[in-house]
Amino acid sequence: MTVEIHTLSNGFRIVTEQMPGLQSASIGVWVNAGGRHERIEQNGIAHFLEHMAFKGTERRTPLQIAEEIEDVGGYINAYTSREMTAYYARVLANDVPLALDVIADILLNPVFDEAEIEVERGVILQEIGQALDTPDDIVFDWLQEVAYPEQPLGRTILGPSERVRSFGRADLSGFVAEHYGPNQMILAAAGAVDHASLVAEAEKLFGHLEAVAEFTPQAAAFTGGERREVKDLEQVHFALALEGPDYRDPAIYTAQIFATAFGGGMSSRLFQEVREKRGLCYTIFAQAGAYADTGLTTIYAGTSADQIGELAHITMDELKRAADDMSPEEVGRARAQMKAGMLMGLESPSARAERLARMVSIWGRVPELEEIVARVDAVTTGDVKDYAAHLARNAGSALALYGPVDQAPSLEALRERLAA
Repeated sequence: MTVEIHTLSNGFRIVTEQMPGLQSASIGVWVNAGGRHERIEQNGIAHFLEHMAFKGTERRTPLQIAEEIEDVGGYINAYTSREMTAYYARVLANDVPLALDVIADILLNPVFDEAEIEVERGVILQEIGQALDTPDDIVFDWLQEVAYPEQPLGRTILGPSERVRSFGRADLSGFVAEHYGPNQMILAAAGAVDHASLVAEAEKLFGHLEAVAEFTPQAAAFTGGERREVKDLEQVHFALALEGPDYRDPAIYTAQIFATAFGGGMSSRLFQEVREKRGLCYTIFAQAGAYADTGLTTIYAGTSADQIGELAHITMDELKRAADDMSPEEVGRARAQMKAGMLMGLESPSARAERLARMVSIWGRVPELEEIVARVDAVTTGDVKDYAAHLARNAGSALALYGPVDQAPSLEALRERLAA
């Protein structure tokens, strides 16, 4: 498989990976404009803009956008994260030029029709309502807020309802003008693609654009804290975050291996001790996530009101114990899970295209898979134990609780248990 990268004179980047034997391709444009690029009065507009991309252009109606892709059996969608917004499609090889033309059209020529804005405003308000009614979703938004309070990185991607109700055409156009420059975009494609052809098409579609001023998001400052929301639910939803490395820090591989060994699968410590041995929950897991300048090792569980204390205390005890007796067998198993998950996932052209865009955004290049595997293999049991000790003793912490939380221990009590 061959990765090729080209940059147009205006800063627009094209990265492709040909995957022999495939009859289809995944293609998309990733824009360095997500939730953390918003000012407080804009909170939610990056996501609103993503929705509006499919609501009509100067050349296509909303129905035509959908029909042109689906008429050839393709699929088109988009998503917004805290650091990027992506617009992508999956089509057969012969339809790659069509997919790119549609994606360019929705990015460059949106009409932002007032009637469509009102329709989509209602859709997004329903989405916000749905999130609020999904405890194991909203608790992570609250966890993010208490980890990074009063910061763009801590705000919800959907935005608060009052902001969403106020956005108009000028707000959407202004955000596009500020952030949707060619130097903030990456065209990534994987599968049955031809690099030279895509570069030529990209030159025609994006080459005339003028670069925009570089935007530097507010630096993340993990503060931590606690948020409790009382509601009459069947379970307490418990989410704990400990500050971890950013995605350029070599320690990110240690953090990911730790999270996998600690709570990443059925053989993990948390699953075995909390669910299998004691039956305290149905769902419990740990994961390591990262941003450009910070990261989070997160633990989540849902349990009954009378068992939340025991579950939280055992979780803290297991975290302390991991610093002392995490075994080479556990680390080896986690390392194998990480590598297999990564390699299996990349059998999909969609996953490949997303990886291409992310790697170019982070590193300006696409590391060989062998390089990443070598970094995973280089993590030792001692590294993982040291990381666990750091989390238990020194890392900043944040806690979000939702449901019948009266018997849940405080963040201060959990920190004291770790320190004991």
